[in-house]
Amino acid sequence: MPLLVIVRHGQSQWNLENRFTGDTDVELTKLGRDEAHAAGKKLKNIVFDTAFTSLLTRAVETLRIILEEIDQVRIPVIRNSALNERSYGELQGLNKAEMADKYGAEQIEAWRRGFEIKPPGGESLKETAERVIPFYQHEMEPLLVADKNVLVVAHGNSLRALMMYLEKISVDAIASVNIPTGTPRVYTFSSHLKLVDVLYL
Repeated sequence: MPLLVIVRHGQSQWNLENRFTGDTDVELTKLGRDEAHAAGKKLKNIVFDTAFTSLLTRAVETLRIILEEIDQVRIPVIRNSALNERSYGELQGLNKAEMADKYGAEQIEAWRRGFEIKPPGGESLKETAERVIPFYQHEMEPLLVADKNVLVVAHGNSLRALMMYLEKISVDAIASVNIPTGTPRVYTFSSHLKLVDVLYL
């Protein structure tokens, strides 16, 4: 049975500083690199055929560390902007607590967690899903159908969009889903891509 493993990148510098990051290219912190190494240690028993990541450094670096940990650096790696984090527009680089003081916690929560609501100049989760899901369908599903194991290292919102599709999570329920950094989530499929099992490692 093929496996799909998704991993949110390790802690970034702006995660640490409580800033809206979005599709700004920000480096991992030392903790973020440690989280990537820990994720790799949890995946040592899985042989992957292909890996996917975004174009952003924090995801690319997390994937590199994981592949080194599991001694699978020679597998094909596909980098694509479809897996980039959603844009937070005018909020990018700004402190989340300060923006909550300015706009109100309820508005910030709506921008961060709502499905169709987009931050000023930014991208909604719905729009993120509209690029993530077709990419998954075209690039990853054929591999899974061919009984290949796939690793995806991306971002909180691009992976939440994928989770909605894979787990049939509703628009309302996805608002409360938070993906921890550096924690592999493993999907097991039947030969006909029926979802058999889901678990965090």
